[in-house]
Amino acid sequence: MRHRIYTPDPLVDAVRIAGEEFHHAARVVRLREGEEVELFDGKGNAVSGVVESIATTHLIVRAGAPIDSREAKTAFDLAMAIINLEKFELVLQKATELGVRSIIPLETDRQEIRKERYSGKYDRWQKIIFEATKQCGRAVIPTLEEPTSFDQVMQRENKILFDADIKPNSVLSPQSSVLFIGPEGGWSEREINEARKHDCAFETLGERRLRAETAAIVACARHAGVCAPS
Repeated sequence: MRHRIYTPDPLVDAVRIAGEEFHHAARVVRLREGEEVELFDGKGNAVSGVVESIATTHLIVRAGAPIDSREAKTAFDLAMAIINLEKFELVLQKATELGVRSIIPLETDRQEIRKERYSGKYDRWQKIIFEATKQCGRAVIPTLEEPTSFDQVMQRENKILFDADIKPNSVLSPQSSVLFIGPEGGWSEREINEARKHDCAFETLGERRLRAETAAIVACARHAGVCAPS
């Protein structure tokens, strides 16, 4: 795949690239004049382009033909329990690659990570999502929400909660879904009851019990159409 460059500017005519994207393209990747690249705006638009000129502080890319956004056919959001931070960041990366529309860091009853450990991680998490978007070829940068309580997110529509021990009651998922993945200790009885009160669908991910990060990746892959339900 050609080197991809993000810009919030319109993808037409001569596009000026400066700042971090310029530094990475010119100083790290060492693009040359005449080299083909891709431009994307993070909102679903992408075009081919050719590096027209390189200056000391910016480069100019001549925008060309539109490119497919490579987005998933169905829209889905991931409400992911905040787990071990290294594993949580893996989920951010892989969910982005699989086409998630937004990610909600979910505060749960059995959360083992103290709030002060992740209270300053928002910018880092956004950067992980951004880099994964560039790498995988998407034209949409998923939205990262602020950490939110289970009860608040349960107010949303089209919810699917994954649990290894509850009988599934979901056959066909809505076109737009919020996928709930719990912590390593599982959902509390209170959370299960709240999910039932709020008309939440239940699904499993096969006969084996998966780690939280594995469950998140499999659930996203299923709802992106990458793999079929078991």
